Amino acid sequence: MKKILPILIVALTCFLLPAFSQPQKIIADKIVAQVGDKIILHSDIQNAIDDYKRQGQDALLPPDPECAFLEGQLIQKVLVLQAELDSLVISDDELDALLDNQIRKFVQDYGSQEMLEQVAGKTIYQIKDDFREPFKERKLAEQMRGQILDNVKITPTEVKTYFDKIPTDSLPFYESELEIGQIIVYPKANKDIDEYVVNQLTDMKKQVEAGKKKFADLAKVYSQDPGSRENGGQYNINRNDKFWDPAFLSGAFKLKEGQISPVIRSKFGLHIIQMVSRAGDEAVIRHILIIPSVTDLEIKDTKNILDSVRTKIKSGATTFGAAVNKFSDDDASKYTGGLITGQDGSTFVTIDQLDKDLVVNLKDLKVGDYSVPFNYTDDRGRTAVRLIYLKSKTEPHRQNMKDDYNRISLLALEDKKNQVLQDWFTAHIPNYFISIDKSFSPCTNIEKWRSSAALSTK
Repeated sequence: MKKILPILIVALTCFLLPAFSQPQKIIADKIVAQVGDKIILHSDIQNAIDDYKRQGQDALLPPDPECAFLEGQLIQKVLVLQAELDSLVISDDELDALLDNQIRKFVQDYGSQEMLEQVAGKTIYQIKDDFREPFKERKLAEQMRGQILDNVKITPTEVKTYFDKIPTDSLPFYESELEIGQIIVYPKANKDIDEYVVNQLTDMKKQVEAGKKKFADLAKVYSQDPGSRENGGQYNINRNDKFWDPAFLSGAFKLKEGQISPVIRSKFGLHIIQMVSRAGDEAVIRHILIIPSVTDLEIKDTKNILDSVRTKIKSGATTFGAAVNKFSDDDASKYTGGLITGQDGSTFVTIDQLDKDLVVNLKDLKVGDYSVPFNYTDDRGRTAVRLIYLKSKTEPHRQNMKDDYNRISLLALEDKKNQVLQDWFTAHIPNYFISIDKSFSPCTNIEKWRSSAALSTK
């Protein structure tokens, strides 16, 4: 139990995908452990391991994965039992929302609701019912974990004590990291080009309605959405998803089955949408996206706007954050004051995480500088203009308290939480009946659990 927090995180973030996710041999299942009235099946352990592999996370699997995942399940069961004793609850509405989100993900993975049901051999409602109890347990365990750890804080003295215990030769080495802000503006196409695209999409709508063309065929040829073009423009959507552009979602759910929308304008461009099928808030749609092209004149006008913004920021007439909120079309960076974030959510990024256009325009900037506006093509093929700001830059260095305090404090806090959890489990494991199958005898990581199981049988 020395690394109980990572094992717990595994337990809470990796719930079991259904066995229909891939062909499997039918073998007799068995109970491999029990905590109180909660049982753990061998299939629970194996499905969790298989799920990691299906997601291409083999490298993240711990050594002796069956032992690690058994411990994760034991941990979760104790948390659930304690949550029930403490009268923690998960509302039906919250549970239904979680289940609906998971079903939508399955439908997206399999391409359609019909395909999911065909592969599973069950209806959507039966699949949801299968997942209800595992989801409820996971959320109860999360609530209990939060109750144990929410008040755990870390002081600067504790951070220094934690850092001082790390052997010098074990301190990590960091490459140069940067904090970069950006304001992104998408030039608007001129009226003539915009009208041309509207007429083009309207003509496609008429061709499909007249039976001259199939919507999916037109999408494969003309749509500029790389995420759906090869699939005939098809998506599975839900009315409550925040992922979709509001205008796109609203336009789609006004349609009846088989109906095609008029031209709809979203933040991505111009669309026509065909409703394929619908069941309540769930729908299968096809769409064709065309992005009106912009000319050098529109790009120049947008650069002039951002150049004026740059002047105001440099003169102190406005702040970079205020300019982001007012001018930037990049919704993601608006929540970070314009700062680019890495995959871990940190605002510190390395050069290799940046696109080539950004790297080229960074090379002559010093900390505190703002670039001249420059145009580039985003990952959806849209022409954009951006202004970048180099907020900070670290030199390659060995981890130290001056440059890496925030990072070290997070590690110290995690270590403290791990100790709090370990102490909590040491105190609470003896309170529960525990049984573990002899086949897990070689697992050294569950010694305390086995000791408690031995006492339970006396």
